[in-house]
Amino acid sequence: MKVLLTGSNGQLGRELTQQLKEKEIAFVGYDIPEFDITDKEKIADIIDKEQPTVIINCGAMTNVDGCETQKEMAMAINAMGPKYLAEIARAKDIVLVQVSTDYVFDGAGILENGSLRPYVETDAIDPLTVYGESKAAGEKAVSDIAPKYFIVRTAWLYGDGKNFVKTMLDLASKHPKITVVNDQIGSPTSTVDLAAAIIDLIQTDHYGLYHGTCEGQCSWYDFALEIFRLSGIDIPVEPVTSEQFISPTPRPKYSVLDNKKLKDLKMNHFRPWQESLVEYLKKLNA
Repeated sequence: MKVLLTGSNGQLGRELTQQLKEKEIAFVGYDIPEFDITDKEKIADIIDKEQPTVIINCGAMTNVDGCETQKEMAMAINAMGPKYLAEIARAKDIVLVQVSTDYVFDGAGILENGSLRPYVETDAIDPLTVYGESKAAGEKAVSDIAPKYFIVRTAWLYGDGKNFVKTMLDLASKHPKITVVNDQIGSPTSTVDLAAAIIDLIQTDHYGLYHGTCEGQCSWYDFALEIFRLSGIDIPVEPVTSEQFISPTPRPKYSVLDNKKLKDLKMNHFRPWQESLVEYLKKLNA
């Protein structure tokens, strides 16, 4: 096995780099500008040179508000890029991993027996944003074209890079009080758990669509409270609604994903979100 990792300098890319090294799996990492996913000829040349058996595509335009104002670029990176990779993967018999998102759903949740249940892989998608639409198009291209593919949807991701945990700690150091949205529900997910799940999957032939998030759920407000509690930071945190928190792009109100396919395969090793957060904060403070 030889892995070609795109988006190697992002949060997930950095963690995959670390774990692939630890597991002594041969790999090579690329990021922009060397690997421009929108330039099919250029990426085909790199793939020809490297001869990977697996491509893990972590490259994406993930700025939700930016996607809304730069739709053409979002579609080029998040939809056409994966399509090009899928065409190359099909031609060269390469396994393709496409990382996707909870934003492919409408965020309203599925009402069952009077309460919302987490989304499973077979639930219908209905993206409400350009980001979600572009990622959904990327998923479709990969599943339509590549014979050997894994699509892994995740959400509320944090790791080595810019993320919610670091933002909260930074705000706490600069402000006497913080306001955090309390009506958006999801599953904070560590790149450590997600990278491990992806590496487990590529060593199987259980191709298909998966959900990959840490276990449990909370609001952004609950998440912030836990970050401060574990960090020993005493700061007032005020819960606010999505309507009070002005954002140019709607955020999903409910984006809890159930790792049903992984559970069915007895391959769900995602930890409770609180446990993964403890480990992350220890690393940050080390």
